[in-house]
Amino acid sequence: MQTDPQPGILYVVGTPIGNLEDITFRAVRILQTVDLIAAEDTRHTGKLLQHFQVKTPQVSYHEHNRNSRIPEILEHLNNGKAIALVSDAGMPGISDPGYELIKACIDAGITVVPIPGASAAITALSAAGLPTDRFVFEGFLPPKAQQRQEYLETLQTESRTLIFYESPHRLPETLQDLAQAFGSDRQIVLARELTKLYEEFWRGTIADAIALYNQREPQGEYTLVVAGTPVTQPLLTETELKAELQQLINQGISRSQASRQLAKFTSLSRRQIYQLALSIVLSSE
Repeated sequence: MQTDPQPGILYVVGTPIGNLEDITFRAVRILQTVDLIAAEDTRHTGKLLQHFQVKTPQVSYHEHNRNSRIPEILEHLNNGKAIALVSDAGMPGISDPGYELIKACIDAGITVVPIPGASAAITALSAAGLPTDRFVFEGFLPPKAQQRQEYLETLQTESRTLIFYESPHRLPETLQDLAQAFGSDRQIVLARELTKLYEEFWRGTIADAIALYNQREPQGEYTLVVAGTPVTQPLLTETELKAELQQLINQGISRSQASRQLAKFTSLSRRQIYQLALSIVLSSE
């Protein structure tokens, strides 16, 4: 069913993540017929619009101007303008500030209509060769090492396939942190430059990936697909965990080492186990 853009509606339009042929007919038609396009980078989107001979005017909407731009866009929508929201690549709102505008429109009672398109996360997952029945998208990890390591600790017992985005300059550090959190033998897929000329899927263990990028300079944007924790892994009950902690501590093993060792056998994170270890030591003194 083909319908023209309606007044006062925000259209969330998916755009190609690399190959321009991946845009849909519907997306092109919406971009051609709305009153305004809110783009993350008007220069970048301008190339896409020129390729498809779209002459609709643009306005910039990005992380640094969203606070001032959202009221302006809402005013246009309330005045009956039809607006398309696009990001530099993929679906708006996925790891970009489009979410803030979408949420503001919903809160204001403005209709939001998605125009489906490409997504790097789903594209990578579909060809990764890891389980796809249950997965979790984690986007970009924290840029600071300590925060990144702490966040990965919360995912140590995640059994679903994990999907991350990462920039080339942070890839080596992230691989090291993944090895520390999940073990160096965990399976990982590195999808690079998806849908572009030099698209590459690399598959192996995290240890193999670290070795590879000790010899190779990372290039392009990466989507990392990481296997989840095996569901067959034995789990300790809280009572068993307390007993194991007490035994390890009595043997002279540090609370931190004991917590890291037992995190592999429970649904709790290392940090949670460490807090439990602290309470056990204090109660025995």
